[in-house]
Amino acid sequence: MLEKVLARGQRAVVVAGSDERVEALASALWTYDDRGFLPHGTAKDGFAADQPVWIATRAENPNGATMLVLVDGVQPPELGPWPSLCLFFDDADPGALAGTRDLWKRWKAEGHEVRYFRQGERGAWEQAG
Repeated sequence: MLEKVLARGQRAVVVAGSDERVEALASALWTYDDRGFLPHGTAKDGFAADQPVWIATRAENPNGATMLVLVDGVQPPELGPWPSLCLFFDDADPGALAGTRDLWKRWKAEGHEVRYFRQGERGAWEQAG
């Protein structure tokens, strides 16, 4: 997802549930691909305005991001300042699934464009709704 955001010349903020998770995600973005890495930073790194991907524990926007990515059950802020939001959740978790369905209904009723993607058997993301 983040590769696609950067390929479009945009920036992202990823919000995780804890400082430990922020560091784990940052570490993963350096090593997930043996051909390269995904440029990013955290509060520990500094220079937020220069980072194409900013990973934090709050939905702040110090890098001029157009995409907000939420993981670890982080609840979304008001959508107003965010052109795009990507919410990752475990659909095998009944609570997470119910909460996400409620958000879907609310956002759709508010007139937002909502789409649902599911990871297929081979790991590729496919639009499901």
